[in-house]
Amino acid sequence: MSRIDESRAFIPCRIAVLTLSDTRTLAEDRSGDTLVQRLTDAGHILADRKILPDDRAVIADQLRAWIAREDVDVVISTGGTGLTGRDVTVEAHRDVYEKEIDAFSTLFTMISFQKIGTSAVQSRACAGVAGGTYLFALPGSTGACKDGWDEILRWQLDYRHMPCNFVEIFPRLEEHKKRK
Repeated sequence: MSRIDESRAFIPCRIAVLTLSDTRTLAEDRSGDTLVQRLTDAGHILADRKILPDDRAVIADQLRAWIAREDVDVVISTGGTGLTGRDVTVEAHRDVYEKEIDAFSTLFTMISFQKIGTSAVQSRACAGVAGGTYLFALPGSTGACKDGWDEILRWQLDYRHMPCNFVEIFPRLEEHKKRK
């Protein structure tokens, strides 16, 4: 089972938080606030934070901009993962992914099902990797952000988490680009 190996040093990740909403402002962004509070409490660094409208091209462009930055290791977005016409976050993320982390969606759904029952089918949380950066898309509710962080990301973004975690494979995410 998973555990924290206290003999390993914690390695902070530099995390950007992106809220997708046509109506929210920074002052009203409770989901973004939830993520920022949790990631900083865990010892990670807030690299950047933005609120953007539900526009596929704009979202994908912002993801690419953060991927290009050396001071961003991880992007967590919140909002726009539902089924309505304006929910385009998943499509924007997939426009950018080099590899999708399929099990993230599955695990998030399993966790959600325990809390909200069959309503969990309406979430399209997803994750992937591009340019050596991890990208996670969570639903826009504070509950979903808490679940995504507390039950998955908090552990996988902790180098001490065993038997494995996302942090320990950072150096190998782009090994395919090295000359042979």
